[in-house]
Amino acid sequence: MMQTLLAFILTLAILVVVHELGHYLAARALGVRVLRFSVGFGRPLYVHRSRRSGTEWVLAGIPLGGYVKMLDEREGPVAVAERPHAFNVQPVWKRFVIVLAGPISNLLLAVLAYSVLNTLGVPDLRPMIATPPAHSAAADAGFARGDLIRRVADQDVASWSQLRWQLLRALLSSADTVAVVAERDSGQRHVRSLSLARVDRDNLERDLLDQLGLQLFRPPGPALIGRIVPGQPADRAGLRTGDQVRSVDGQAIEGAAGLVAIIRAHAGTPIRLEIERGTELMQIDVTPEATGSSTAGRATPVGRIGAEVRDVAGARDMLRVTLSYGPLEAIVGATRQTFETAAFSIQVLGRMVTGSVSWKNLSGPVAIADYAGQSVGLGAQSFVRFLALLSISLAVLNLLPIPLLDGGHLMYYLIEMVRGRPLSDWAMEVGQRIGFVLLGLLMVFALFNDLNRLLSG
Repeated sequence: MMQTLLAFILTLAILVVVHELGHYLAARALGVRVLRFSVGFGRPLYVHRSRRSGTEWVLAGIPLGGYVKMLDEREGPVAVAERPHAFNVQPVWKRFVIVLAGPISNLLLAVLAYSVLNTLGVPDLRPMIATPPAHSAAADAGFARGDLIRRVADQDVASWSQLRWQLLRALLSSADTVAVVAERDSGQRHVRSLSLARVDRDNLERDLLDQLGLQLFRPPGPALIGRIVPGQPADRAGLRTGDQVRSVDGQAIEGAAGLVAIIRAHAGTPIRLEIERGTELMQIDVTPEATGSSTAGRATPVGRIGAEVRDVAGARDMLRVTLSYGPLEAIVGATRQTFETAAFSIQVLGRMVTGSVSWKNLSGPVAIADYAGQSVGLGAQSFVRFLALLSISLAVLNLLPIPLLDGGHLMYYLIEMVRGRPLSDWAMEVGQRIGFVLLGLLMVFALFNDLNRLLSG
């Protein structure tokens, strides 16, 4: 809980500082005086006044955002000598640039983060699949154990993460199927038509690959029992950390993934595990406990034994791959990845509005805090990747044409450019009220979804 809380605060602090720094630097560069740069809201905990610029740098007690306060005649009297440096008297193009600089800074942060990751090398797994479950979309399309996915639609894929991303993009297209190129051991390539019709679009957070029947290939061999939850079926059956599972009901398994698949499929049904413990072989009967899960909107029981299952050391080596690039290629790839992700986010929001994607996919602060804590626990690279993704989401959200957001102000300025004069105070006030209601509804939806996920597990 403490790790999650600290990770959440750190994430918000970084994103807020970057966003507001964009506004600040643009304002200073265009001759607008900045009165205050605040990280957080509420009572100031720390205040430093710059002797050179007069700007107050503030750290406030509520770390849920921040703001840049500029000299503005609408917020108080301005001395005649200072009037040329007030925000409200600037030409519309200057005000447009200052407001746009915040979201642009968030996009640049994502480009920087992805560039660093691409240069250092991103560890991943080769997109080689296990035997697809019977009647799954992958099985119906003709995929087989050991197939190496090379291409999805018109995009090459070189890792498991890239495979998931390209299929997720294809899911939001209008097509019901996507062409996937798979390579067999012989080197021959086959084009498979993979159906996307059975994917649960109400919950895009669920593993898309698992829903399609695309599971990671595991070399045959024993699986290793890791941490065991006290009082759960594994503990009650006598399993111990370090036990190697060689077979289930007399049948060999495909590593950890094979064992997990069997456990999930035997909710409430006893299974017999052949265990190697040191130099001793033994058989242990365990009954997976049934837990609820949703598949395409239908509740189905899933078995769990309350134990971590992983491959024996070295079993994954043949699947490991590290994708790294030269500095220029890394920047180009990072820029493309940033704008593809931003476009994807806009597409998802658009489909939420039209009803083709469920509002259940909207996440709020509780989910963000949860993901922040998980990413920190997985290491620096995972946290940087999460930070980049959230920074893109923040940029997209702020660019929505909703009053109170940066996008709402940009909409006003575009109207002013076309009309040749700003909107009336009455129109601005009505817009602010509408924006407040829309943002309130978004927050209610997001928080409801967060609590629903939390309570349903």
